[in-house]
Amino acid sequence: MNIPEPVKRILKALEEHGHEAHCVGGCVRDSLLGREPGDWDVATSALPEETMALFSGRAAPTGLRHGTVTVREGGLSVEVTTFRTDGKYTDRRRPDTVAFTRSLRDDLSRRDFTVNAMGMDLRGTLTDPFGGREDLRNKLLRCVGLPEERFQEDALRILRGLRLAAVLDFSVEEETARALRACRKLLCDVAAERIQIELTKLLCGPAAAEVLREFPEVAGTVVPELLPMVGFDQHSRYHCYDVWEHTLHALSEVPAEPILRWAVLLHDVAKPRCYTRDERGGHFYGHPTVSAEMTDAILRRLKFDNATREAVVTLVLWHDREIPRTEKSIRRALRKLGAERLRQLTEVKRADNLGQAPAYRARLKDVEQIQRMMEDLLARDECVSLRQLAVNGQDMLALGLRGSEIGAALEELLSAVVDGDLPNQRSALLHAAEGRADRQKETKHQNF
Repeated sequence: MNIPEPVKRILKALEEHGHEAHCVGGCVRDSLLGREPGDWDVATSALPEETMALFSGRAAPTGLRHGTVTVREGGLSVEVTTFRTDGKYTDRRRPDTVAFTRSLRDDLSRRDFTVNAMGMDLRGTLTDPFGGREDLRNKLLRCVGLPEERFQEDALRILRGLRLAAVLDFSVEEETARALRACRKLLCDVAAERIQIELTKLLCGPAAAEVLREFPEVAGTVVPELLPMVGFDQHSRYHCYDVWEHTLHALSEVPAEPILRWAVLLHDVAKPRCYTRDERGGHFYGHPTVSAEMTDAILRRLKFDNATREAVVTLVLWHDREIPRTEKSIRRALRKLGAERLRQLTEVKRADNLGQAPAYRARLKDVEQIQRMMEDLLARDECVSLRQLAVNGQDMLALGLRGSEIGAALEELLSAVVDGDLPNQRSALLHAAEGRADRQKETKHQNF
C-alpha cells in the first residue's frame, strides 16, 4: 500500500511516542484494490488528548466525543481516532456513547463491512480479523458480524452497502443481502440529505443498474415513485423491456454524471400513471410533463440544490421532444437550453434510444446528427443568446426604449436572428430596433 508521506509522518510520530497507529477503513480497501483513496483515516491507541498534545498547533478537536482529532500534515487533513467500541445507537445514526480501548480488533469489529474493517501500519502489515482481503479478492460485500445488527445501529449503512456494491462492482453476500431487504424500512428515519448523497454515488457507480435491478425494493423505500415501474409491461413495439428494465438499460448507457444519471433514472417515472392501451398497443401520452413534475417533487424531497434540480427536471421534460435536424431548430434549442444542457439532452436521448427494442435504434443516427450540427454551430459562434447579440441594452436605451421595452426588444431581435430572419449585424439590428421604437412611440402618442 502506497501511504502518502504526510500520513506516514503521522503514523511514525504516534509510534515513536509508544502508541499503536494504523491506516483504517476505505483508504486501506481502495489501496488494496489499486484505487486512489479519497481520504486517509488513522486509528490509534492514543487518547484524543494525547493526539492533541503530540500534534499541537496542527490538530483540531473535530469529534472529541467520539475520539476524533483532525491533524493537518503536509497539505492533508487526516482524521486520527482513538480505538473505540460503540454503545447503543438509539437514533440509528451515531452511537450514544463510545468507550476507548487499546485493541485494534475491538475497533474494527464495530465497522460496517469486512472490506472496511482492515488496518495497515507504517510497515505495511495488514490486520484483517474478518476476512476483508479475501472478500476483496472475491468481489463480495459482507457485513462484519450480524448484518441486521449493523443496519439497526446505523440505517444509512443499508444505502452505503448498495453504493459500495455499485461503485466497486461487487456482489452482496447472501445474509447481508437478506438483511438489506429486511431492514430497508429503517431508511425512513435517515435524513434526506444523507440519502441524496448515497443515492447519487450509487447512481454514478459502474454497476448501478445491476444493483438497482437486484434491490428495487430498497431503492423504492426512499424513492417510492420507482416501484410502479418495476415489471410494468409497456405493450409497445418500440420497447422490448418493461419500464424499469428500459430505465436500467438506459442508465448503463449514459455517462456517470449525477445530472445525467438522475435524469435517466426518472425520465419515465410517470409512465405507469400515464398508461393507456388500445388496439395499437400501449401509450403514455403526456408522460414527459408528468415525469418532470414528479421529478421536481422527488428532488425537492431529497433536498437537492436548485441548479441540479432544475437541470434534471429540464432534461426529463425534454427527453422525448422532437428536435428537427435543421440549423434553425437546433439554434432554437440552443437558445432555450444553452449549449451545456443541449449536450446533456443528446446524451439522455441517446441512452433512452439504446434502452429500446433493437429494431428502433435508428434514431441514434438522428441524435448524432444533432450533436454534429450543434457543435458546428457553436464552432461558428452562431448567435443563440443575448450575450452574443450585436446590440445590447444601452443601444435600446439610446433609441428611446425604457424599462421592460428594452428586454422585449432584445428578445425579439434574438428570435429574428435565431430564426434566420435577421443577420447578427449591428446596423441591421439597430434598423429593426428603430422600427420597433417608432411603433412604441406612435402607440404611446395614440393612447395619450
